[in-house]
Amino acid sequence: MVHTRPPKTTSRRLGQALLEHGAFLLVFSLGLGLMAWHITTRLKVVPVFMLPSPGRVLARAAQAVLDGTLLINGLVTLGEVLSGLALGVLAATTLGYLLAKSRPVERLLTPYVVASQSIPVVAIAPLLVIWFGPGLFSKVLICALIVFFPVLINTIVGMRTVPDELRELMRSLRATRWQTFTLLEVPAALPVFLGGLRVGATLSVIGAVVGEFVGAKYGLGFLVNIGRGLYDTPLVFVAVFTLIAMAMTLYGIVVLLEYLLLGWQRRPERISRTDEE
Repeated sequence: MVHTRPPKTTSRRLGQALLEHGAFLLVFSLGLGLMAWHITTRLKVVPVFMLPSPGRVLARAAQAVLDGTLLINGLVTLGEVLSGLALGVLAATTLGYLLAKSRPVERLLTPYVVASQSIPVVAIAPLLVIWFGPGLFSKVLICALIVFFPVLINTIVGMRTVPDELRELMRSLRATRWQTFTLLEVPAALPVFLGGLRVGATLSVIGAVVGEFVGAKYGLGFLVNIGRGLYDTPLVFVAVFTLIAMAMTLYGIVVLLEYLLLGWQRRPERISRTDEE
């Protein structure tokens, strides 16, 4: 009897090949984009003050690094992002756990939470700066507010995905609330929670920039404002690319956390591969 491999094996191999060539595709797409950018500036399709060449942006970046402008302002924005992300995640996970565990509390607080998210952060950012001043705290608060909602929703959804049968099993084993929380609820909710953290990590950068646009003396958003006012378009590009790199780095850190913390999800796949072989 001839045994044929199941169709899933072919699709899995195709997925592995795409992952292995992902770095090549990323470098190729970036190179293609830079080439298109360079050709556009060489042909002078767009005025130079609107779209500087990659060489001018690179030279401006080198100047900003050498004089310390990029480092100082980048560290200020990074501090705001990390502080706001930590505050937003802490508040969202705490409230999300309470809402997931108590239906009456959810019915009471959900309308207020949804109403608070119906107001754009850009609209209330000036008010927060007026209340708390143009210092660090107002920026951290804006970051926390923009991070709060996606992490909150994913925390609630993650807690609700825990099967009732497993909860009953933990009760039959006379597990304490802490044991149920650490051994059942956290592992079960972690995949969904980390998905929300991916979104929150990137949104935190937006929150910091919004706060710096409203009022700041330092930060990458402040650099964008300075470059715009002086028509220093290369400086604006440098600040924007730094923000992109910061957001992608935070996103990559969350992906790495997923890989480290959710290794148990890959074990069934390894076992199935062994069985197929």
